[in-house]
Amino acid sequence: MQFKNPEILYFLFLLILPILVHLFQLRRFKKQAFTNVRILKDLSVQTRKSSKIKKWLLLATRLLLLAAAVIAFAQPFFPATDAKASGNDLYIILDNSLSMEAKGQSGQLMRRAVEDLLEHTPPDQTFSLLTADRTFWNTDIKTIRQDLQNLSYSAVPFVPEALMAKIRSQKPGTGKDVLLITDAAGIQKPVSNDNLNAFVYLAKAENMANASVDSVYLKQTLDNFYEIGARVSARENVGEISASLYDKGKLIAKTQTNPESSNEIKFTIPKQDFDGWLSVSDNGLQFDNTYYFNIAQPKTTSVLVIGDPSASQFLSRIYTTPEFEFEAIPLRGLDYNSIEKRDLVILNEPTEIPQALQTTLKAFVEKGGNLTVIPSVEGNVAQLNGLSGLFRAQFEPATGTRQVTRIAFNHPLYRNVFEKSVENFQYPETKRSFKMNTSSPPALAFDDGSPFLASVQHQGGTVYFFSSPLNKSDGNFQNSPLIVPTFYNMSQNASSGVTAYTIGQGIPVMVDAQLQGDQVVSVAGNDISFIPEQRQMGSRVQLTFGDLPAKAGNYQLLNKTQPVKNISFNYSRSESNADVNAAAYADFQSVGSVSQLFNDWHSSRTDTGIWRWFVVLALMALVAEVLIQKFVK
Repeated sequence: MQFKNPEILYFLFLLILPILVHLFQLRRFKKQAFTNVRILKDLSVQTRKSSKIKKWLLLATRLLLLAAAVIAFAQPFFPATDAKASGNDLYIILDNSLSMEAKGQSGQLMRRAVEDLLEHTPPDQTFSLLTADRTFWNTDIKTIRQDLQNLSYSAVPFVPEALMAKIRSQKPGTGKDVLLITDAAGIQKPVSNDNLNAFVYLAKAENMANASVDSVYLKQTLDNFYEIGARVSARENVGEISASLYDKGKLIAKTQTNPESSNEIKFTIPKQDFDGWLSVSDNGLQFDNTYYFNIAQPKTTSVLVIGDPSASQFLSRIYTTPEFEFEAIPLRGLDYNSIEKRDLVILNEPTEIPQALQTTLKAFVEKGGNLTVIPSVEGNVAQLNGLSGLFRAQFEPATGTRQVTRIAFNHPLYRNVFEKSVENFQYPETKRSFKMNTSSPPALAFDDGSPFLASVQHQGGTVYFFSSPLNKSDGNFQNSPLIVPTFYNMSQNASSGVTAYTIGQGIPVMVDAQLQGDQVVSVAGNDISFIPEQRQMGSRVQLTFGDLPAKAGNYQLLNKTQPVKNISFNYSRSESNADVNAAAYADFQSVGSVSQLFNDWHSSRTDTGIWRWFVVLALMALVAEVLIQKFVK
C-alpha cells in the first residue's frame, strides 16, 4: 500500500492526546459522608468496574476514529499493475474504406465502430483519430462527436502502414497506444507495429456474398446503335440479380443476370451521346453496384504513320474511313508541324530518328497524343534509344527466333477483347528482335517473359513500344488475330468511346479547351464543384484529379459556364471481392470489443484508491462512540 500524501501521516502523533486524557483523570471528586453506606457497598464496586470498561471502549473508538481520519487524508492506494503505460498517448485508427460498408450483426461495420467509440470512449480521454482520408490530432470524444457521426466512406485506399508511420513520427520517445479498427480486407502484407503498444479490433461481416459492376465497354458500333457490354463479378453465390441502365437519369433498359453463370451483360443503345450509369442490386456492398460512364459522339481519329507507305498497307486496312483519317508519309516528306494535330502517330520501322523528330514526338505525347514505335533492326539503335530513353525504355540487339506466348488480359489494350483467358492460341513469332528494358509491365511478352509490346504512360499520352519489326520477313504478327485489336485499341485510347475514370488512379485527362488569361476548367456535379490541377498545352488542357472527386458519379467539365466535356468517375473495385487477411495483424494484440479494451486499460492502469474505506471506518468509530456513551453505563 502507498500514500499520495504521506506527510499527513505525521499527524498520527495526535493519537497520544486521547491516551493522555484517559490515563490522567483531571476531574477531582469530593467526599461526602452518609449516615449509612453499607447497603451501597456492592453497588459501588459494580459501577466502578462498568465505568472502567466504558472508558477503555471510548479510548479504542476515539483512537480508531482519529487514526482512520488521518490515514484517509493521506489517501492510501494500491499501485496499478501497468502503471508505466498510464501516461501513453492514445491513437485510434478507424478504417473507413469502402469495404467497411459490409453489414455485421449490428449494422454496417464502420457505423457500428463509430457508435462503439462514441459510447465507450471515456469523456476525459485525449486521443488522436486517423482515418483513410482524415486526421484529428489531440482531441476528445465530445469535440469530434459530430465529425464521427458524419464520417463518410472514403475512396482513398486504406493503408495501415502509412497511418502507423504518421503515428511513429508524433512525439518521439513518448509511449503510444494504438487501437486499430478494421475488417482486414484487401491487406496483402503483414502490418508491423514497430514495438508500439498496438491493439486490433477485427470487425466481421456476416454476409460475404457480393456482386460488382467492374467495367463497361463498347463491343461494336452499328449504323444507328451501340452494343455495349459490362463485366459483373461475384463473390460467393449471389443468385440472380437485376441490372438497370440509366441515361441522364432515365431508365432505358433492364435485364436479369446471374454472375455465376455469365459475367457479361449486353445492351443495345441508340448511337448518340450517353451520360449515365449501369447498376445492379444485391445484398452485399453497395459502392460497387453502380458504374458511371459516358459515350461521346464519335469523332474521326487522325492516324499518322511515319515510314515507307508501302510497308504500312496492313495499317491502312485497320484504320479505315469514316472512323479514321489515315495517312502514311515517309520521313523525308514529313511536316513536323502537322504532328500535333494528330491523335495517334506510328513510327513504322524508321532507319533514322532525327533529334528534331524526337523532341517533336515528346511534346506531342505530353500534350495527350499517343505514339507507337515499331523498330527496325536495320536502323540506328543509338537514335532509337535516344527516343525511347525519353520514355524510360531502352533497346539492345537480340538474336534468334522467339515466340510471343504471354498476353496480359488485364492490360487496357486487351481488357475487353477476350471473354476469358485463352490457353490454346496460335501465338506469333519473330525472327529478329530487340531486347527491351522497361519498368512497365508488358502487354505481350515472349516465352521468356521479356516484353514484345509494352506501354508507357507519359503525362497526357501513352507510348507503345514493340521490340520487333512487324514486317512479314521478320515475323508473322501481321497474320495474328491479335493485330487488329492491338492497333485499334491504341487509337481508341486517343479517341471517343466509353470513358470512365477511377478515383485516385491519377491518370491525366486531356480536353480540348482554349483558355484565356486566368480562365480555368472546373468540375461540377453531385452537388459539388472543384477546380482540378491543370496545365495548358496549346489547344488542350491537361487535368490531374488526384483523390478528387470524393464521390463517384457523372460530372461536367466547364470553362466558366460553358460545357467542355462530360466525365465519369467510379470507386476502385479493389475492395469489392477482397479477401479478409486477419493474419496481417499478427503483431497486434486482438481485442473482443472497444469497451473491453477501455475497461482493461482502466483496471490495469488506474491505482486502487482505498481512502474511502478509511473514511467509512472513521464514521463507524464515531457511531460506535455515540452508542457507547448512550447505552454503556
